[in-house]
Amino acid sequence: MSLEIRPITGRIGAEISGVRLTDLTEAQFAELQQAILKYKAVFLHDQHLSDAEQETVSRRFGDLVVHPTIATAENTQGIFDVDSERSRANSWHSDITFVVDYPKITILRGEVIPEAGGDTVFANTVSAYQDLPKPLQVLADSLWTLHTNDYDYAAPKQIEAIATHRFRNEFTSTLYETEHPLVRVHPETGEKALVLGHFVKKILGVSSHDSQQLLRIFNHYVTRLENTIRWRWTPGDVALWDNRATQHIAVDDYGSARRIVRRTTVIGEIPVSVSGESSRAIKPSPDSRIPHSEADKQQQLKKAS
Repeated sequence: MSLEIRPITGRIGAEISGVRLTDLTEAQFAELQQAILKYKAVFLHDQHLSDAEQETVSRRFGDLVVHPTIATAENTQGIFDVDSERSRANSWHSDITFVVDYPKITILRGEVIPEAGGDTVFANTVSAYQDLPKPLQVLADSLWTLHTNDYDYAAPKQIEAIATHRFRNEFTSTLYETEHPLVRVHPETGEKALVLGHFVKKILGVSSHDSQQLLRIFNHYVTRLENTIRWRWTPGDVALWDNRATQHIAVDDYGSARRIVRRTTVIGEIPVSVSGESSRAIKPSPDSRIPHSEADKQQQLKKAS
């Protein structure tokens, strides 16, 4: 039986109904993969996955990775809690782009959802590139950016300064820096996508002022309303998206209510620019890669030191 897929907007997003992710046949899973490539983000209600089920579903896409800067206790089995009591993903980003081979697919499930608010908004970075006037496309094709974990979407908000300081010390205890092309060629679709988000520190080769102005222009094309979809969570929902072709933001409009979503990420490829150059890891070492386990993380850090 084919999947029931209903596009939600004209540019991004589709809802899949009538099936549980844990029960997909090989043919249905192949349809799901193609839907993610086509619609960039897909959503399913009433999944209510356990940790083990989320991990099993996620591994069908490839090897899982752990967050490279978060302690093991909060990052078990590749599942990362985003809990509003310690973090709020309230700025535009693609996941973990400060690492050279950042994730290709993200799977997020809703556990504790506010009665009102806490939506996630997704943007299509392929159509954003396509919307650029030709001179801006030519410019974007030639630009490179520096991404770093010096600032992270998981930074705590509205909590004591000492807790903020402690979290930031943990997150930046190992500094990651990576040079990515502003435009990457998608390895499966061949589409060109903008690689932006708040992990971008600067555009290389231009002044700080010019970098800020250019980033403002390019980011504007990503986040225009016609290029986005806003997903209203209910407990048990699952969202899956192509992290190579999207950005997202969790809207911080739910006050002191609790919001918990659980995330898995699938190992990605090293981006390639329009001219065929690959992204470059700078710190902690030129051969740094995203870790597949805590042991892998520690081994990389040992080599870097």
